[in-house]
Amino acid sequence: MGSGKTTLGRKLAYILQHQFIDLDQYIEEQEGRTISQIFEEDGEDYFRKLERVYLHKIIDQDDVVISTGGGTPCFFDNMDQMNKYGKTIYINMHPKALLPRLLSSQSTRPLLAGKDEKGMLDYVFKTLRSREQYYHKAEKVVTGYNLTARKLEKFCCRED
Repeated sequence: MGSGKTTLGRKLAYILQHQFIDLDQYIEEQEGRTISQIFEEDGEDYFRKLERVYLHKIIDQDDVVISTGGGTPCFFDNMDQMNKYGKTIYINMHPKALLPRLLSSQSTRPLLAGKDEKGMLDYVFKTLRSREQYYHKAEKVVTGYNLTARKLEKFCCRED
């Protein structure tokens, strides 16, 4: 979360002349409510099941760049399915570098809601530690520092 998936994904899709889908935004459009509302009203387990359903609806499309939420690869067989149907990239960043970005978008991130700066940093450290095993299943692991859509294009379009 906060690594730039959506911003870079949108730019990469433009460069590749592909459609761009932000999975969280897609879910919100389909459900008619925000991710925060889904979490509040139905809980995280329900959201993760819903997330899987919508991921599977879009995952096998051609000419599309998909940005998922940070938790998406960590539930069910989502990461295996993403690797099966497309090229996956993990944008790796240190939690301290993510913090300023997350502080500015805290209101739209239900898992960060109500946390102060220290609580948020602790949460990000703990969450990244528990999720890294899934993230490192991506085809490419890249550092998010000074990452551009042009650099991502080279990663995703290489046939090595």
